[in-house]
Amino acid sequence: MIEAQGLIKRFGALTAVGGVTLRAADGRITGLLGPNGAGKSTTLRMLYTVLAPDGGEAWIDGISVLGEPLEARRHMGVLPHGAGLYPNLTARENIEYFGALQGLARRVRRARAAELIRRLEMDAFADRLAKGFSQGQRVKTALARSLVHQPRNVLLDEPTNGLDVMAVRTLRRILAELRSEGHCILFSSHVMQEVAALCDEVIVIAGGTVVVQATPEELKVRAGTSSLEEAFVRLVGLEHEGTSA
Repeated sequence: MIEAQGLIKRFGALTAVGGVTLRAADGRITGLLGPNGAGKSTTLRMLYTVLAPDGGEAWIDGISVLGEPLEARRHMGVLPHGAGLYPNLTARENIEYFGALQGLARRVRRARAAELIRRLEMDAFADRLAKGFSQGQRVKTALARSLVHQPRNVLLDEPTNGLDVMAVRTLRRILAELRSEGHCILFSSHVMQEVAALCDEVIVIAGGTVVVQATPEELKVRAGTSSLEEAFVRLVGLEHEGTSA
């Protein structure tokens, strides 16, 4: 489970996140939905301990990301925006290296890498150097790397960005499998189709604050529309901004 209470992050005079409170449950896919610049990535970076908040608190399985960041990291796998692979390692070596960083024994990390390569359909490029990988290959490798230690919680920052149709379908399948296995999945997106296809619950964020957290159907009811996209537009007030501009 992932929880946050009143998270705040400032960059100089700019308040990027202005008091975000959220909860993502086990066995569910929760989407962090908002326009570009809404504070989604900044919120995720505070949750996975890359950025220290200026206010508020967050917990991963009840472990404070402020008080026990190293222990919190052991309970989560992270797919950041931009895969950040080691280009002179193969996909398999990238995965095994992160297994070593997580303290897995050589036999265990090799077995986990082989399992993830099969599960993510990576056999064709598993033993090629990562430099020159397509976006889909980079994302699959980074996702496998984030899952090597079998974390209960998975955080993904715009995971479908730049992927082709087949890669998106594979990612959707893997996320659905992880949900069925009881994992807590939190991912950010501004792509309405992905949120509609995947999410059990949606957190709408705009201007660095949470507008609403609800199921997709509840969002549509609240906005008085049959379209999730229209509900999103109404809830964040973009429709009004567009007509007054």
